[in-house]
Amino acid sequence: MDYSVYPRNDVLCIDMRSFYASVEAVKLGLDPMETLLAVVGDPNRSGSIVLAASPALKKKYGMSNVSRYFELPKDPDLHIVPAHMADYLEVSTEITKLLYQYVPKEAIHPYSVDEVWVTVNGLQRRFGNRLTIAQRIKHDILECFGITCSIGIGDNKFLAKVVMDIHAKKQGIAECTYEDVQQKLWPAPVEAIWGIGSRMKKNLERMGIITLGQLARFDLQRLRKRFGVMGEQLYWHAWGIDLSPVIGNFVKTKQKGFGHGIALLRDYAKEEVHVCILDLCEEVCRRARTVQMAGKTIQLGISYSKETGGGFSRSTSISIPTNATMDMYHVCMGLFFRFYDGRSSIRRVYVTLTNLYTKQDTQLSLFENRTKKEDIGYTMDAIRAKYGPTSILRAISYTDAGITIERSKKIGGHYA
Repeated sequence: MDYSVYPRNDVLCIDMRSFYASVEAVKLGLDPMETLLAVVGDPNRSGSIVLAASPALKKKYGMSNVSRYFELPKDPDLHIVPAHMADYLEVSTEITKLLYQYVPKEAIHPYSVDEVWVTVNGLQRRFGNRLTIAQRIKHDILECFGITCSIGIGDNKFLAKVVMDIHAKKQGIAECTYEDVQQKLWPAPVEAIWGIGSRMKKNLERMGIITLGQLARFDLQRLRKRFGVMGEQLYWHAWGIDLSPVIGNFVKTKQKGFGHGIALLRDYAKEEVHVCILDLCEEVCRRARTVQMAGKTIQLGISYSKETGGGFSRSTSISIPTNATMDMYHVCMGLFFRFYDGRSSIRRVYVTLTNLYTKQDTQLSLFENRTKKEDIGYTMDAIRAKYGPTSILRAISYTDAGITIERSKKIGGHYA
């Protein structure tokens, strides 16, 4: 491979080690790397998921972030704490602010709440080479927040990410240039590579591809024929080539739709699910109104309880774009009564509004007062923005089937 034709950048991929667990350990005045600690979504439910396990807990008992509360060991030294999502977001924001001391915001690409890419091109004279910068950032995060991080260094985002996953999580900091790909990455199994999930792994294994090196040596035309564009991307990634931008506005994206869903804590009967659907429509339309958008395509998804399994997902388009809650609700209920099997309990519901138009593109109707209907929504939005999300609700949201009040206490589905 002739790498001379491909761009070389100084990219760091920074991953906070067991981030949620580390934040909780620091709050308790404990060492995040030595303490046995588990962050549980809801300690009041035995089946609640373990959102984060400290490195010591993972090492001693083999716990993972997909374990359940009831699977935790009965160890007297184990600390079990509920999730505090607001704290994690605050610490993540503060870590990003720390990175501003090194680079402008255009050089920072957040990947998740605990992982971020940082491009450090042209900083040699001020801070040293990219390895020195990585060491300084790692030291600063530990000193300021008490949290250990792993850092991968690469010529592009892919190399930085993959060398972090494979090597830096064991070494602390690891580096991979184009010339290091064969030595450092090719021996790794394909499932260790960012972007290859369990299904793709099985497909590749059927073709005799077990390691990244075998993927790199495989015929490109066959990969393209079997997997399309994805196959071609896998091939170039196997050679360490990634043309993703490393400088830019990574936050601004074009909104294609608005969606909201919930996994219910109990089975809902046919007679009460309409309350949940209305609450979800309210939130979706509120988000659409916030950016002065309306949509013509409305989708409803229903998943039944584990006992029966199954469900449905159906959509329909209306003639005039809307962001009015009751318009969307009536369409969703029409879909529900049309496709619901009539007997199964319901455990998950989601609604989406797509095929978006700006409010200026929405035509007037001669047969209804749309302005009055929209004004009600915007007025309720203004009250909630000023006094809180539960300051004004529909009466039905206060029933046992309502979900808005409980969800207002959570961030990302977990208690703040």
